[in-house]
Amino acid sequence: MSEPRSTSYEVTRLHVPLPGSFEDAVRHYESLVPPLDTTALQGLVGSRAPWGQFLDQAERNAPHGFMIFWRNAGTSLMSLAGENTSFVMYLMGNHTIAQRMFHHDASVMLHAPLRTEIYQGSDGPLFVIDKPSSHFNSYRHPEISRVGAELDQKVADLLDRMGAPVPAGLR
Repeated sequence: MSEPRSTSYEVTRLHVPLPGSFEDAVRHYESLVPPLDTTALQGLVGSRAPWGQFLDQAERNAPHGFMIFWRNAGTSLMSLAGENTSFVMYLMGNHTIAQRMFHHDASVMLHAPLRTEIYQGSDGPLFVIDKPSSHFNSYRHPEISRVGAELDQKVADLLDRMGAPVPAGLR
């Protein structure tokens, strides 16, 4: 049995203003980041399809690189405590990209898929995400760090498509 270990690292959280209303921002995000096609995925798993078919299916499912693995509109729950901020939380990712890191360290799945949120700020909707490379650089493996930088770029591209400003350091 190995000894327990700990890793401390700094994370950069990005709060990016989005154009339009909260509802428009959620709708636009979800049009660019579609839900995971679980039926297609389960069919491939059930048939023990070769990995190439998973790659093809993921590309069809996520034309911009990401898909939604989980969604929770928690506004109604928080409203019971007297909160009135609209928000939706997501797990956004791509299992074929995650596999390229998992191959080197299975614990990367702690950070893949990526957690994201859209909430109604005082001046309009905001998109919130931890910069992917912040997490993946902490594994101190060059291939995992390389994928983290690629995910930074994919997030920057997504923000461009959403008509949002791209924070410095994502490109």
